[in-house]
Amino acid sequence: MGAAALLTILATAALPRDDPAASRPQDRRSFVLPAESEFAALPGVPATHRWVGVLDGAAYRIEVPASGWNGQLLMWAHGYFGEDPNLRVRDPLIRRHLIERGYAWAASSFSKNGYDVRAGVEDTNQLALAFTAIARAHQLPLAEPTRILIAGASMGGHIAAAAVERATLADERHRVRYAGALPMCGVLGDTELANYFAAYHLAAVQLAGRPARSYPIENWSGLRSAVQEALWSSFPAQLTAAGERLKAIDMNLSGGARPLFAEGYADPVLLEMLWSTGGRDGTLNGVLTGNVADTRGIIYRFDGTGPESTQERAFNAGIARAAPVAGVNERRPGGLRWVPLLAGEFDVPVLTLHTLGDIYVPIRMEQIYRQRAATHGRGRLLVQRLIRDVGHCAFTEAEADEAFDALTAWVAGGARPAGDDVGPAAIAAPRAGCRFTRNVAGEADHTDLDKRRAAQAHYAPCAP
Repeated sequence: MGAAALLTILATAALPRDDPAASRPQDRRSFVLPAESEFAALPGVPATHRWVGVLDGAAYRIEVPASGWNGQLLMWAHGYFGEDPNLRVRDPLIRRHLIERGYAWAASSFSKNGYDVRAGVEDTNQLALAFTAIARAHQLPLAEPTRILIAGASMGGHIAAAAVERATLADERHRVRYAGALPMCGVLGDTELANYFAAYHLAAVQLAGRPARSYPIENWSGLRSAVQEALWSSFPAQLTAAGERLKAIDMNLSGGARPLFAEGYADPVLLEMLWSTGGRDGTLNGVLTGNVADTRGIIYRFDGTGPESTQERAFNAGIARAAPVAGVNERRPGGLRWVPLLAGEFDVPVLTLHTLGDIYVPIRMEQIYRQRAATHGRGRLLVQRLIRDVGHCAFTEAEADEAFDALTAWVAGGARPAGDDVGPAAIAAPRAGCRFTRNVAGEADHTDLDKRRAAQAHYAPCAP
């Protein structure tokens, strides 16, 4: 049977993607598959088989060592591409490392862009289940993988963590029992990230003297310039007094005082990413049918220490609050929730990476995930590592490779690897993040090492 015929059968057998009653903007969007017939080999690594194709509306890439495959498969989940109609497949940050150690890997474009974690989980799982059939269609008979792992970055980190949740295994259409997960810079607080974005911008308009009456913020596009002028004398370089207060609020909203927060907050790319979320309505750009953001339980702090001050009490009493639409992200009758939740209830090892200075998907996501895992008695199955960088997903290849090796050794029966305490007191320490930061240049780095070193120079060096 040829590859095209195989994929036609698989697509025909696939279950319908969405509930018949769904009326989301996401369900009315059309996406364009990449016109890709091959992808290039990496120079200087052992020879591989490389395949591209389309499976049930999602493009994919697969790479398998030409000899010496160790029988294991890593599924890679990419990050958020916004509402771009063009689907894309992204290679894993650890691609070279995988090939050199005998792993096969596969990555899906997902059948939809947007913050569609459900599509990410289901399309990644479906590709994992089709792996050996696709290999046979390319005249390479392979045994079923002895172990399947999952990793991803940003939204892909949410996908990787969701894939090993008990609730996912109960509800998903394409069931895969992963042996371990490596979420990097992940949205591990799920819809709590929407709460963070809403809280930040409600505080911004309040401090700028343009308080919102409700959420979503009315006429955001008309307000944004005036709000920024009230908070920065020169955006993003010079804060006003009101802007300094917003910065202090964001420090506490995003996880607490920590090395590299100030540098992250001054970074024009990161700050623009955060401000780009200001006009949202809490539907995650139409993935949901109503607002999911909830700021009713948030206590805004100006300094984060001691009892709530009189000024803080007045600020909290006067600010508008975001309230979610009831049932907007409930369990679906035909599969996963539209935005799968992370209860922290998993039965396999999970190792995470997160940069300290990220203000877009902040370290608070890791703190929430840790709390949830502890609630379900899963603390011993979770290891978290902090990296001293300002960027979102700004890892070196060496940091990601080391994390992957630690996870796979653990999955194979080794000792639980070392990690970091992500609690507010621990990350406030001057040497937070030193243990697993590797300022070693690699071809696939997701960070600018010169920029990283300049930011690190503001703090005591990590070396003893």
